[in-house]
Amino acid sequence: MSLIVTPLRGADALPWLDELAALRIKVFREFPYLYDGSADYERDYLSKYTASGDSVIVLAQDGERIVGCSTGLPLLDADAAFQEPFLKAGFALPRIFYFGESVLDTAWRGHGIGHRFFNEREAHARRLDFEFTTFCAVLRPADHPRRPAGYRSLDAFWVKRGYQPRLDLVTQFAWKDIDCREETSKPMGFWVRQWQHHVDQSEPTTPS
Repeated sequence: MSLIVTPLRGADALPWLDELAALRIKVFREFPYLYDGSADYERDYLSKYTASGDSVIVLAQDGERIVGCSTGLPLLDADAAFQEPFLKAGFALPRIFYFGESVLDTAWRGHGIGHRFFNEREAHARRLDFEFTTFCAVLRPADHPRRPAGYRSLDAFWVKRGYQPRLDLVTQFAWKDIDCREETSKPMGFWVRQWQHHVDQSEPTTPS
């Protein structure tokens, strides 16, 4: 198998928007998200990334077919729900780069693409001199009825990448589960990594 991984900046990903929306809907139907998505919502959500001049959208392509993607943008350009926990904790939002989601077709999992996605997004954030990179993940109970037998979370992978869970940084985000009739809010917990950063004397201190 041969795969091409390409980081794109903002609007450069517009030609692939429909394919990215379809892939996200397919992958996020799986546990733990169980997301019953729509193409219209996905296109609207992804438009935040294509509109941001400092965003990155990493494409994984098998020939002409999109089999994976990974997103990131400055936290200042992200939804308010993702900004709020950091504001309450006293972080300076301009220092934070937010990683959206990584999705990958099942046939390509286990080939190191997840690391490539992190490498490309982290390199992008570092070039822009962000001090923190962060992402969030849904918090599902261990006894959730749709939790597959033998399911393993990505926690160990994220720790290996240098990220730590921040129990004080939690937000709520709503979507419709595949077995529900209406949207419900879910808790989303953040993971954070701090990088070396040139601190201007006029900048306020930031919590560790």
